[in-house]
Amino acid sequence: MISETTHFLTCKDYTVSNKKFDLLYDGKLDMLETFPQPKAEELSGYYESDEYISHTDSKETVVDKLYQIVKKHALSNKLKLINSFKTADKNLLDVGCGTGDFLLVCKNNGWKVTGVEPNTKAKIAAENKLNGKSASEIYPEINQINNEAQFDVITLWHVLEHVPNLEAYISTLKKLLKPNGVLIVAVPNFKSYDANHYKQFWAAFDVPRHLWHFSKKSIHLLFEKHEMSVVKILPMWFDSFYVSLLSEKYKNGKGNFLKAFYIGFISNIKAISTKEHSSLIYLLKNAKN
Repeated sequence: MISETTHFLTCKDYTVSNKKFDLLYDGKLDMLETFPQPKAEELSGYYESDEYISHTDSKETVVDKLYQIVKKHALSNKLKLINSFKTADKNLLDVGCGTGDFLLVCKNNGWKVTGVEPNTKAKIAAENKLNGKSASEIYPEINQINNEAQFDVITLWHVLEHVPNLEAYISTLKKLLKPNGVLIVAVPNFKSYDANHYKQFWAAFDVPRHLWHFSKKSIHLLFEKHEMSVVKILPMWFDSFYVSLLSEKYKNGKGNFLKAFYIGFISNIKAISTKEHSSLIYLLKNAKN
């Protein structure tokens, strides 16, 4: 996808390989691309770590426990959001469903759920959680789902940044969404205060698992190509604190709770006026509706 780009930063993979990767800035789309991107057969290896927390329900470390507390609160907010939409059939697709917590919450609240999760261990954990909760399907790849408009809501909670074939993936999402459906995309925002503060240590760069790094402009432009428009943008207030805690660890070798809380707090305060929160939720609909 690289066109005319300039070097933005060089970052390190702190989770698995300790390898360095460049972030290239695309001025036309106002977004960053990780370079070089791992080959398809290599990519899964970068997720094989006990520290990759979205694929585990671990509560062993302080960071694990904090993540699980925040996740519980976030699940409640996510459910409230999708329940606010007027949908006839309540068919939901959660792409990158991890260990299935969001699917389970939705299922228990009357939604017909389908998931996509390429990580085998996380997929099995999700299937075990949903066992006995009536028919649910979790696919390892999105292209294994019947390619018809069938979902009222499709959610990608911090997933789009992981997708290798970005344009093709967006096209598939559009095909799977009902004409009046809602696509929810949550991604980190590299224009936030905490991103600018931590720079190459910013945990949400998470190279090379995060292949793309979005701004508000880039999300608008990418989906406009597919005749979809952003109808609303919502902040993810807790992300600045969690990301800052990990960033402190990457920068200084240990997590500094007080410093991380301070940077996360300042990031949120500044975002009240700039609207550049650490992570943002985009609600998208077909532009012709």
